[in-house]
This record gives sequence, C-alpha cells and structure tokens, in this order.
Amino acid sequence: MSTSPSRFSLAPHELWRGIRSNARSDVLGGSLLLVATVAALILANSPAAPWYESVRDFTFGIPELHLELSVGAWAADGLLAIFFFVVGLELKEEFVTGRLRDPRQAALPIAAAVGGVAVPALIFVMINVNSGADVLRGWAIPTATDIAFAVAVIAVVGKFLPPALRVFLLTLAIIDDLIAITIIATFYTETISVPWLALALLPLAGFALLAQKGVCAWWILLPLAIAVWVCIHTAGVHATVAGVLLGFVVPVVPTERARVRAGNDESGEPLYDGMAPHFADRWGVVATLFAVPIFAFFAAGVTIGGLDGLRSALTDPITIGIIVGLVAGKPIGILATTFLLSRLPALRLDETLRWPDLVGMSFVAGIGFTVSLLVGELAYGSSSVADEHVKIGVLLGSFLAAVIGGVILARRNARARRAQLVD
Repeated sequence: MSTSPSRFSLAPHELWRGIRSNARSDVLGGSLLLVATVAALILANSPAAPWYESVRDFTFGIPELHLELSVGAWAADGLLAIFFFVVGLELKEEFVTGRLRDPRQAALPIAAAVGGVAVPALIFVMINVNSGADVLRGWAIPTATDIAFAVAVIAVVGKFLPPALRVFLLTLAIIDDLIAITIIATFYTETISVPWLALALLPLAGFALLAQKGVCAWWILLPLAIAVWVCIHTAGVHATVAGVLLGFVVPVVPTERARVRAGNDESGEPLYDGMAPHFADRWGVVATLFAVPIFAFFAAGVTIGGLDGLRSALTDPITIGIIVGLVAGKPIGILATTFLLSRLPALRLDETLRWPDLVGMSFVAGIGFTVSLLVGELAYGSSSVADEHVKIGVLLGSFLAAVIGGVILARRNARARRAQLVD
C-alpha cells in the first residue's frame, strides 16, 4: 500500500518561495515598520529607556577608517544601504523595462513627485525663515515619501481601487526616492575626500564586471560591496549612496551571460530574469524583514517627556514645519502639479483614475517616515533636541497623513466595491 506525502510537507525551495512572497508583501513590510516604531516609542518612554539608549548609543568599529559608530549610526549608515541598494535596483529596472521607460506615461507621476518635494520644502522654509540657517538645514525633512508605509496603506484599504492608482503612487515614490538620494548626496555632504571617492571606483567596477558576467555568489560580491561602502563612507558621502550606486551597475535585461533561471513558460521553455530583478527579489527580503525595521527601531525612539515635552515640541517651528509639510504640502504639491499638467493635450491621466482617488493617494504620500528620519539626523545630529522634535514631527505628520489618506481611500474603496457588486 502506497503512502502519499503529507499535505503539509514542502520542498525547501517551495518553502523559501513562500517566505519570500510573504516577506515582499506590502502589508507585512508596513506592519513590521509599525511594530518597530511602536516598540521604540514604548521603550524610550518607559523605565527601560536607559537600556534602550545604552544599546542605541553603544559604539564599536574601526576608528582608523572613521568607522567607530554607534549601533544607531550603523543602522542608519549600514543597514539602510541595503534598503537603498534595493531602491537602486528597482529604479534601474523601472527606467529600463518598467513604468518609467515610456516618458509620456511616466511624465505625470514624475512631475507630481517633483511638486510633492518642492511644496513641503517651501512650507518648511516659510515657517522657519526667521529661525536661522542651522534650523533651515532641515528643509528636506518633509519632502520624502515612505514607499513601504504608503503602499501598505493602499494594500490594506484599497483592494477595489483602480490598479492605476497603485502604479501612480509607486512611480511617484520611486522618483521621490531618487530625489531624496540626490538631496542627501548634494546637500548633506559637507566635506568630500576625493582620493577615497576615487578608490571606491575600483571595487565598484569589479562588482559591475562580475554582475555583467552573471556572478551571483554572495561570498564574491559582498566583500566588493562592503569595500565600496567603506570607501564612500570614509570619503564623507553618506554611505547609503553606495547602495544606490551598486544597484545602478547591475544589469536588468537577461543576456546569455547574465541571467537567472526563473521557471518555465506554458510550453515548457525556460524563463530567465535579469540580474537586477533577481537581486531585488533576494535582498528585498533582507531589507523588509531586517534592515528597515531595525533602523526604525533605533531611529524612532524619541523621549517625549510627557505633556510638557509634547507641548514644547509642538510649539517648535521645526516640528510645525514638518507636520504642515507632510500633511498639507505633499497633497498640495502633488495635486496642483498633476492638475496643471493634465490640462496639456499630450499628458492625460489614466481613464480609470478619479480625482477623489488621487486626493487620498496624495495624503498617503505624506507618510515620510524612513527617509525623513534619516534626513533629520543628517540635518541636526543624532539625539539633539532638534532631532527629537524632528522625530515627533515626522511621526505625528506621517500618522495624520496616513489616517486622512486611509479614510478617504477606504470610503472610495467601499464605493468601488458596491459598484462591482451591482455590476
């Protein structure tokens, strides 16, 4: 008598495929960020605060290479480089084969992203214009969109909304990331060591050459990637830029030399992925499950100081500028730019999109979180009073933007669901 295998047994590759699929889900990524943020806030405002701060501020590393950093700094400079590596891979993929390949299709969300950066920055500067040059260094804090949180909100409340809305948000957020990378590299790099920057080209070229030849072995590529990161960091440029550069040199389109087997088509012929989608799939799991939540855990732990501390923060122009920039500046910039450019004959919105959908999406784009917290640390220094107020502003602004946008999209989703049931 033959025995059938247990229906619960899975081959290792099938189990890993399921884990990867869940880890890459929008909802899980946003949920892990939320859990890490809440845990950090609880610890920082509880009797465990000294333990939390001692772990966050514990330093280790290699002083000779300017790499003796605190745990929090390692999370911001090191782990976020993994996140930006994935961002770089996805950006290149979008420009080569994706949504950004067609200029006419991408023009509106690209312009909306620019408007969504410019208006919040302008609002922050207007509110803090009399606060001095040191305060104005934070102008870029409310310009970012956290792609993980924003897409997670739409995934939760927007099941019946037009797919084009998610595409619009993803394109906008991707360009937003590109602008953020440029801002960090340009405005938050004070002194640059040209020799170290030139030295970074050697391991970067080696990484690019191996990727072009289809080498996937982590034990070969990872040392080169770390060497690029060390050189960029020692040069004085924020080390997350190294992640983007590494992502940009990986080929997207599969070739005879650089491709990865991705299964078979209906006729049994093999299907291949390029190196960039392959690496994004693998390292996206690391970024989602590990890098970004740990960064959030150490970056979001602000000591509020009770009602007095909260009152002090909410009367600080820095906090006000961030909240108004995220909650009002983002929607105004995105909607105004989209409305003006959609009047042009050559640029039309997708016919399935409605303005109320875009209004909800524009508020969701005001969730600044990850990059906003990073820019706050670069602008004012970690653990400073200004940085504490930045964290409160980013958390409150992102929360308000998420709630307002989520409520609008939930109502639109309910309406779309009723319409589908009637049809």
